[in-house]
Amino acid sequence: MSGNSIVCIKDLEQYALDRMGRNERGYSSNGAGECQTLLENEAAFKRLRLRPRFLRDVSARDLSTTLLGRAVDMPIGVSPMGALGLFAPNGDLCAARAAARFKTCMISSTSSNSTLEDVMTSSPEGLKWFQLQIRPDRELTKTMVQRVERAGYRALVVTVDASYVGRRYQELRYRFKLPPHLKPLNLGQNVVQDHVKNRGHDPALSWKDVAWLRSICSLPIILKGILTAEDTRLAVQHGVDGILVSNHGGRQLDGVPATIEALPEIVQAAGDKLEVYMDGGVRTGTDVLKALALGARAVFVGRPVIWGLCYDGEEGATKVLSILKEELSLAMALSGCTRLADIVPSMVVRTSQYSRM
Repeated sequence: MSGNSIVCIKDLEQYALDRMGRNERGYSSNGAGECQTLLENEAAFKRLRLRPRFLRDVSARDLSTTLLGRAVDMPIGVSPMGALGLFAPNGDLCAARAAARFKTCMISSTSSNSTLEDVMTSSPEGLKWFQLQIRPDRELTKTMVQRVERAGYRALVVTVDASYVGRRYQELRYRFKLPPHLKPLNLGQNVVQDHVKNRGHDPALSWKDVAWLRSICSLPIILKGILTAEDTRLAVQHGVDGILVSNHGGRQLDGVPATIEALPEIVQAAGDKLEVYMDGGVRTGTDVLKALALGARAVFVGRPVIWGLCYDGEEGATKVLSILKEELSLAMALSGCTRLADIVPSMVVRTSQYSRM
């Protein structure tokens, strides 16, 4: 496939996979176990049908919204991803600048190949949150949180679903490891080897750590990886500001629900107490529309940004966001929506509702 024939996210995926080496392909495409959850993240969207409304003036659409009170131009942001340097030189900076060009949110990763300060200064005008992996060394975590606040990030996105690394067959088969020139620079040289060995996961992580984190910083706290109403209610009790519904791109526990399937119960349990976002499997503007209809305030995309970086660095990541924004705007028009508030739950039903007829 040539670059000139790329019109959608799936085209970018094929273009990138055709050109990746085994190491890059295995890292970016794999999932845990038999990849049931990885595949379901996309497949579950296909089991939903849209119910459009017509005879409405849709000559102009407004995609803007707010995330924790901060204005963004569209409800599509960039998920946190480690090792973006595998896919483009300074991949983290490319993704950050692309998000800033669309005046949307980018979540920078603890495992970035650029420092959190460099990510911020690459596009200081862009809204940025920071994905935090609470490490066994709490003093190291505290120091990192202080750096995040000083740098100007607007929220902490705490990963909660990675007390251990999921069993990823592709990585095991090919013995994946980062090239020596790509390091998790946020951690400092003295802890890089420990991170490479165990990725800093802490099996002792608990709700007490959420309270501890609240005690050492003033930033809003978002929990990334919640998949149940029960944990959502606990998040509300602990004063959390947001939930990013995520199953780690199918890379942790295989067999959990697709995120679009888990979203409704979390939205219901959250009520108006906190904001709910989601990632996982979003590939089209209609996917975004379905997630918004089911209660997500915004969606975040990961792998599509990787494919865009492979295609053309910052310009490729920009192309990903451009495609999704244009497709969402068109989907809104064809569904009778001129603003995000028009996208309501009654617009989405399961395919099974029609198969019974």
